[in-house]
Amino acid sequence: MTHEHTVARPFGELITAMVSPFTADGALDLDGVQRLAAHLVDEQGNDALVINGTAGESPTTTDAEKEALVRAVVEAVGDRAKVLAGVGTNDTRHTIELALSAEKAGAHGLLVVTPYYNKPPQAGLLRHFTAVADASGLPILLYDIPHRSGVPIETETLVRLAEHQRIVGVKDAKGDLVATSWVLARTDLAYYSGDDAGTLPALAVGAVGIVGTSTHFTGPQTKAMIQAYARGDVAEALAQHRRVLPLFTGIFRTQGTILVKAGLALAGLPAGPVRSPLVDATPEQVEQLRADAAACGLEFPA
Repeated sequence: MTHEHTVARPFGELITAMVSPFTADGALDLDGVQRLAAHLVDEQGNDALVINGTAGESPTTTDAEKEALVRAVVEAVGDRAKVLAGVGTNDTRHTIELALSAEKAGAHGLLVVTPYYNKPPQAGLLRHFTAVADASGLPILLYDIPHRSGVPIETETLVRLAEHQRIVGVKDAKGDLVATSWVLARTDLAYYSGDDAGTLPALAVGAVGIVGTSTHFTGPQTKAMIQAYARGDVAEALAQHRRVLPLFTGIFRTQGTILVKAGLALAGLPAGPVRSPLVDATPEQVEQLRADAAACGLEFPA
């Protein structure tokens, strides 16, 4: 039995998981944060930004830095884009603390990743996500990424979580379109692809958009792909998918944040170094990034 529902896009179609610009000495660059956020919304066409996700180096930013990041981005673009705060940890109490801090800082929604490393059972996931949703008044996007967290959010767990009024969607990086199809058939959850290159296949089973990494650079093209598919022009959507495929995949030749920051530096946009244990891109990686961008018809300044 299928679930008849209308497609909701609670955070729009195009969302970028924004990197966190740092100064040369590794401190938070809040002016750069605001300039990059404005660029992503005004020039790249993002409907929303995720702050403090893995792309934003959340494993190596302090709680105080996380709150400052949210405040800065809300101030810069909160009048014209949704700001989602990544608050997920592997500790329910800490996650709730971060959720309340983000809410106080003006975030419009929360991204809550599956608890990682401690590998809770499904009953633990249900309790964890429900506790966070009960504690905050903000809508929640669950982040299902078993190759990082070690544990998938199983279909039955997602169906139960969908009953919570504040759990509105999923950033889906599971890579299981059959499981995704069943959740979408049985719930009203809004699905956003968490795998850039998998966005078009995800749209085919009912996803509404993307939370992307390469979309720091491919926003207009990716949005054109999503909108072409939505209006039934599958051939155009496929053409756009193929056009940006070199960056959809190339941005992950090493850890995505590393190459995004390298590309932003080439483009003269705020980025700065990455924090250890990440390492900055090598000259060879930067040249490969240039080649991948050129294959998409995008040129970084010399």
